[in-house]
Amino acid sequence: MRRDPKVLLMGEDIGPLGGVFRVTDGLHREFGPQRVVDTPLAESGIIGTAVGLAMAGYRPVCEIQFDGFIFPGFDQITTQLAKLTYRSGGRVPMPVVIRVPYGGGIGAIEHHSESPEALFAHTAGLRVISPAAPADAFTMIQQAIASPDPVLFFEPKARYWDKAEVDVEAPVDLSEEAVSTGLHAARVVRPGTDVTLAGYGPTVKTLLAAADAAEQEGHSLEVIDLRSISPLDVATVAASVRRTGRLVVAHEAPVFFGAGAELAARIGEQCFYDLEAPVLRVGGFHMPYPASVHEEEYLPGLDRVLDAVDRSLAH
Repeated sequence: MRRDPKVLLMGEDIGPLGGVFRVTDGLHREFGPQRVVDTPLAESGIIGTAVGLAMAGYRPVCEIQFDGFIFPGFDQITTQLAKLTYRSGGRVPMPVVIRVPYGGGIGAIEHHSESPEALFAHTAGLRVISPAAPADAFTMIQQAIASPDPVLFFEPKARYWDKAEVDVEAPVDLSEEAVSTGLHAARVVRPGTDVTLAGYGPTVKTLLAAADAAEQEGHSLEVIDLRSISPLDVATVAASVRRTGRLVVAHEAPVFFGAGAELAARIGEQCFYDLEAPVLRVGGFHMPYPASVHEEEYLPGLDRVLDAVDRSLAH
């Protein structure tokens, strides 16, 4: 915001309160109410206003208070925001970022713990990304704001309290290549030789814990942080699968028609002769998000990931 006066924030309670998760804490005090705007409880209005501001040359950053509240704005996102650049023949960029706190693990109920990222990844014209670690979140949000295209920035709520070193003085690469390609590149965050584990956002920490546990039993698991759901960096996963011969994909969203299904299909096409076992998926069930008493069974925890690893190795 210091670098570009055209960057504006909009959302419910993001001003003096600093947002329900305090992500915007202090920004209203520093940049004032003209750039950090408390909005009415009207997600369709927030997104519609952002579309108009983007057409006027601004870079709006919208906050959806909780994942399940994004649906009143679904029409504006999928029928206007996603299509205006294409509809105008590229003459009207849509540099809009929509921040969405998402996922479970905080003991909340439906509308407060959902993972709707696949719905937006299915819509052409939108970029859909999710950081898994503090330093990556710091870099990715700046690259998302620099993007000329609309970005759905899914923030895993369960990781808001994770702590790690972040060099806030380090320069962030905001070049066209970094924004268009680097922002969507998957990363091998732990090398391994026996099974590839792939996930994004909140599940990456679980996958790393599974790799630690499997190591105690003599298995070497490679962990990939996808970072981006759309575009999807299939090449990095395929290169890993060609080494390990096995793939387990995990995410909190239901596996039915989820991001893991797309990745499994693409790996099946590209790595058919390299696979030693079927690609397995671990994720949420095809049901509304449960009450907190059942949350642990619903989420893809350590035991369910390790069970999938065992089933893959059994082939």
